[in-house]
Amino acid sequence: MTTAAASSPRTYQVRTYGCQMNVHDSERISGLLEQAGYVRAAEADDNPDVVVFNTCAVRENADNRLYGNLGHLRPVKARHPGMQIAVGGCLAQKDRGEIVRKAPWVDVVFGTHNIGSLPVLLDRARHNAAAEVEILESLDVFPSTLPTRRESTYAGWVSISVGCNNTCTFCIVPSLRGKEKDRRPGDILSEVRALVDEGVLEVTLLGQNVNSYGVEFGDRLAFGKLLRACGDIEGLERVRFTSPHPKDFTDDVIAAMAETPNVCHSLHMPLQSGSDDVLRAMRRSYRAERYLGIIEKVRAAMPDAAITTDIIVGFPGETDADFERTLDVVREARFSSAFTFQYSKRPGTPAATMDGQLPKQVVQERYERLIACVEEITWAENKKLVGETVEVLVAVGEGRKDERTGRMSGRARDGRLVHFATGANGQHGEAGSQAGRIRPGDIVHTTITYAAPHHLNADGEPLAHRRTRAGDAAEAGRAPRTPGVLLGLPTIGAPAAAPAPTTGCAAH
Repeated sequence: MTTAAASSPRTYQVRTYGCQMNVHDSERISGLLEQAGYVRAAEADDNPDVVVFNTCAVRENADNRLYGNLGHLRPVKARHPGMQIAVGGCLAQKDRGEIVRKAPWVDVVFGTHNIGSLPVLLDRARHNAAAEVEILESLDVFPSTLPTRRESTYAGWVSISVGCNNTCTFCIVPSLRGKEKDRRPGDILSEVRALVDEGVLEVTLLGQNVNSYGVEFGDRLAFGKLLRACGDIEGLERVRFTSPHPKDFTDDVIAAMAETPNVCHSLHMPLQSGSDDVLRAMRRSYRAERYLGIIEKVRAAMPDAAITTDIIVGFPGETDADFERTLDVVREARFSSAFTFQYSKRPGTPAATMDGQLPKQVVQERYERLIACVEEITWAENKKLVGETVEVLVAVGEGRKDERTGRMSGRARDGRLVHFATGANGQHGEAGSQAGRIRPGDIVHTTITYAAPHHLNADGEPLAHRRTRAGDAAEAGRAPRTPGVLLGLPTIGAPAAAPAPTTGCAAH
């Protein structure tokens, strides 16, 4: 090895599976590694020095997907001495040392509670030439205290809490993420302001159950207050949140959404089932009437609100009548989109041992009927927007066909996906000129010309285009980076600008 090669910084790649919490955790993993001196590998680099899998354990195929990908990496690692593989996230929290037993070429396993220790664990594994497995049972550091390399110049995730106090019988998350821990409002707002200072226009407040925020400090109205406080942040144009639980949804949150101009009129509220019997078996402490009542109140306050949901088909004991009730609720709720899932048995959850586990063919048939019902409704709802003018925040990666069609894509304020013509052939005034070139992070106003079940098209010339600081950052290739926002909790991890430890352990 040459001296130049020996002194080159080690490269890394993070592969993310699962929910928005995992996506945001991966931003923290990237921030930690870069603070420790690693450099992100190029997109085309098949041989990074470190590959980190940030895993999900919610669905059964998560296990197969991880171990399949680890198997593909085994010969790659054999050809590249010094390469390291790390596995973190919910599946790591669940499987622990089993990962190294099944895939002994893995170097590091870390859990959901100790993301901050990853750089130290990599150093220790490299020094000792042995796998390091560290799984904590509770948080050592609130994740938002960690440095973060943001993936988007225009939109940012902000965690307001981690963990969950609910006991849904199908869900493994509480056992992997722990009990709910709330951040102080001032720390949340400081992070939001830091993102806005970097040019970010849109923030999504994250939590396993955002509207139970405040449970730790005894303020049941804390989430609505937090939304209103976000409205006072100059330069913050859009506020979203995910996901609320219907049992904790209060009228003050609806009022805050309706009365705070930068809070988007979009709501993702999981239904899971429209059958009260199934909801009871799921240990979801609301019923269909309560759920539909919330939607009625939201639409009364915000007639333009787009409501999306999660639905599980085939829960143990679900009858034909139960399933038909779910379809009835879907038809009444008029969702703009729905994430639909076939029930997946997860070891360690109460539902996994329930009687009435349904045959695959029954679940599949119901699933297909649900999708057809949802798409009929979402298509009809989207058609109502044809001819309407919408504000679009231009995004990256939302339109897989954009290059071929000459369109760009982004999200309307209500969260709907919009593919729009840019006028980029130079025949449409400023939108087609170099001075007015539309960039990710810019804002466009355009008229909807076509609706499909999952997206909208706007094929005319944009009516307006506003260049933004987020667009400037995207054009310059500048990703926002936010330092940790300290909460007075103990910290762990490699300090900035410090050499790699040679003793295999570090503490500060």
